Amino acid sequence: MSSSFRTLETVVGILSIASSVAGLQNGVGKLPVMGYNAWNAFACNVNETLVIQTAQYMKDYGLLDVGYNHVNLDDCWAAKNRSSTGEVLSDPIRFPSMNNLTNQLHSMGFSAGIYSDSGWFTCQGYPGSFEHEEQDALTFQSWGFDFLKYDNCAIPFDDVIRQGMVGKYQRMTDALAKVAEQTGTTFTFSLCEWGWNQVWLWGASIGHSWRIDDDIAPRWDSIASIINFASFITQATNFYGRNDPDMLEIGNGDLTYDEAKTHFTAWALMKAPLLIGTNLATIGSEMLDIFKNTEIIAINQDPVYGTSISPFRWGINPDWTSNSSFPAQYWSGPSENGTVFMLINTLNEPTDMFFDLTESPWIRAGRQYSIRDLWAHANNGIAVRNYTATAVAPHGVAALLLQDAGDEPSGLRPFCAGEAAAQCTAENGTKYY
Repeated sequence: MSSSFRTLETVVGILSIASSVAGLQNGVGKLPVMGYNAWNAFACNVNETLVIQTAQYMKDYGLLDVGYNHVNLDDCWAAKNRSSTGEVLSDPIRFPSMNNLTNQLHSMGFSAGIYSDSGWFTCQGYPGSFEHEEQDALTFQSWGFDFLKYDNCAIPFDDVIRQGMVGKYQRMTDALAKVAEQTGTTFTFSLCEWGWNQVWLWGASIGHSWRIDDDIAPRWDSIASIINFASFITQATNFYGRNDPDMLEIGNGDLTYDEAKTHFTAWALMKAPLLIGTNLATIGSEMLDIFKNTEIIAINQDPVYGTSISPFRWGINPDWTSNSSFPAQYWSGPSENGTVFMLINTLNEPTDMFFDLTESPWIRAGRQYSIRDLWAHANNGIAVRNYTATAVAPHGVAALLLQDAGDEPSGLRPFCAGEAAAQCTAENGTKYY
């Protein structure tokens, strides 16, 4: 269903402002975090044993080897009440020693992350960090954590907080900076404010990632809706600060194999955090292989280009159309090793997907390009002026890396390809349009 909340004028305004935001550069968080968060699979049903077992699965399955090096707690780890001196406490049964937990994770090669909330309580009713920001940050550091996911529930009354969304999150940013000065531990800070208050305009000055929408669900309609929303704010993402479309749902719910591939491709190429959120004890080999696609991961972790891919053509809809069921289909962006393309078939049947190379701003006119299929892990020949991905599966994806392969063959007509054909002119003034 097409929504009408977005106009071209609004979108252009958002993008122009978002691209000017300065990133929070505190020495960490340059690249997207890769790791695990148990919420999507287990919600509150977590304990130390489960976390360590999951970390061991990550090692055994080779996930740590390909870059998934964070294991992060979500809600429900805490006791319901603080200590008499105000310290937040871990649940004595499920997490009897946070230091023991983080020591085990560190010995296995992982960084450890924890969760709190910017309000009075977390979303599940445990103590939030409002008015305890520095105290909690010091506690988290003393326990061995260096990643903080920070939620948006239980917001204090206006006459108590006297801040907007920016100020509410700035409180913890300031606290983490003080902890870094005192201890030398610098946190990666993940904002979970659900896209409120146009966070893509200011998030990079507060944290390293920011949620852009409501919670994800393991269904295609949820994945498509998030991709649609993200397509309008891609310029907010760069090194040290990025849009966060939420944790991965691969392995959960009713997502097909092709839908899961599209989900992973979009998140990775948009340079989003890649946090696995399924039960690794029961994961199938197909879904595991999606997580371990090192060619896709290489784009996500590109040390040269921190920017997201962006749509160059919406496809079945007019450009700049917001449609939560049928988001933009044709995307591209620069990478260390060439120009990356993502083609999403939003239809319910297989389809061929054609594009002119120079529709992407990262392609040079008059050149030909080699084609690398990042899912087939195969070279697909040379493309001259255009390319067609054939029989892309329903809700499936083609992920391609194009590399310059020299001048295109001489004598091609028309003399100018793509949009340039509308003004194609010889040196003597002869017009070819």
